[in-house]
Amino acid sequence: MANPNSCKFAKTHEWVSLNGNEAVVGISDHAQHEITDVVFVELPKIGRKVKQGEAVAVVESVKAAFDIYAPISGEISAVNESLVKDPSLVNQSPYDQGWFFKIKPSNPTEANNLMDHSKYQEFVKTTSH
Repeated sequence: MANPNSCKFAKTHEWVSLNGNEAVVGISDHAQHEITDVVFVELPKIGRKVKQGEAVAVVESVKAAFDIYAPISGEISAVNESLVKDPSLVNQSPYDQGWFFKIKPSNPTEANNLMDHSKYQEFVKTTSH
């Protein structure tokens, strides 16, 4: 679904793929490796209005629970119900079947403040231990 090279990334490891007046959001391959085995996903409600940087979903792994933040502001337009049935899709396919939600951006230019894939890769290298 999403090609990492065309996605924008937040410092909190979410990716966003803008496609016209809708954007798809998930977490990076790096993030799913750090989280390890995802066992539960709590998705936002469709129709919820969110602000950039707001916690909108939760992922639980065997290690801990992690908030998933909105990389851009807008209205939640769809959620990936498949994750409720099979949370491991986040680990198996973070850029394809493991997406979290779709958002109708209220300010698409916010994506300009996010990192492209190569900048994100550099960011990960400098923040990894």
